[in-house]
Amino acid sequence: DLATGRSILYMPRLLEDYAIIMGHIPTAQEIAERYRVDEVRYVDELPDHLRGLAGSTVPTLLLLEGPNTDSGKIARPAAFDGMSEFPTNRTLLHPEIAELRVIKTELELDALRYANKISSEAHMHVMRTVKPGMREYQAEASFLHHTYFYGGARHVCYTCIAGGGSSGAVLHYGHAGAPNNQVIKDGDMVLFDFGAEYYCFCSDITCSWPINGKFTEKQKIVYNAVLRANRAVLNALKPGVSWRDMHLLANRVVLEDLTAAGVLTGSVDEMMAVNLYGRVFQPHGLGHFIGCDVHDVGGYLEGHPARDSQPGLRSLRTARQIEENMVLTIEPGCYFIDFLIDRALADPELSRFIVAD
Repeated sequence: DLATGRSILYMPRLLEDYAIIMGHIPTAQEIAERYRVDEVRYVDELPDHLRGLAGSTVPTLLLLEGPNTDSGKIARPAAFDGMSEFPTNRTLLHPEIAELRVIKTELELDALRYANKISSEAHMHVMRTVKPGMREYQAEASFLHHTYFYGGARHVCYTCIAGGGSSGAVLHYGHAGAPNNQVIKDGDMVLFDFGAEYYCFCSDITCSWPINGKFTEKQKIVYNAVLRANRAVLNALKPGVSWRDMHLLANRVVLEDLTAAGVLTGSVDEMMAVNLYGRVFQPHGLGHFIGCDVHDVGGYLEGHPARDSQPGLRSLRTARQIEENMVLTIEPGCYFIDFLIDRALADPELSRFIVAD
């Protein structure tokens, strides 16, 4: 209720027989204490209660409807019997709620820290236990068990990606058509992208490492380039900087290292000018907001920078200036995807930089 600032939660009124299959049915008072709202009523009371709140005037209902500019999913407005008699506004609430989701409270930060803590511990457990000859889904199962058994996280935020060898270059490997079912071979690099969800707060952690614990010289080049890009962004990130600039910084760092190693040749400035890295080696943005969604809302709200139309920047999940208590993932990557490499080798603008052998 914007007029008074009071929070009112409307819960379904369940029949007593529901207790047979659901156990104790919480009372309105118990729900108020659980969710820390000022008042709890039942959904069937909604129309009459709303009329009473506004006195002699008919209240306007602010409905939450609008896009998550990252995922493209649309928040659908709530509905209840009798709602048609009230005027509604479908535009005011969404940008306000989205901005509240972008800037986290200290309690939200605590929840996110916990989700990431238990996910980090589970990733380390996977590193200690997964061996050559196991299947990718065994790594996934090990992570799921550890976060639930030791962390109380019943769910993950997204489909687990457990890619061994060349599967690690498939951005959303692990889907129903490729369900983490290959054997991990000795010498493979693995890419495990797992994140536990704890009470609707998300984590998103990707780890890449050699399954046998020993990097080859070629694996070291790529791993250290991506690691240096990650650390460069972490060192530069602070309130006031542009996320777009952080993305470009990460791209430049990896290009520098690939050039120094002889994988690429030529001027890094010229590579950046044609977006070599985004077109060939990292076909995604640097990272994304994270919170109650793994790809959280607020990336392109009115009053903030619009999505860039340039190749390599269109995929950025946001172009905003960084503010205190924003939470974003920092996940540069370097992928050797046959389709993109073959296309680049056939394009004179890009092939001049690539050492084909």
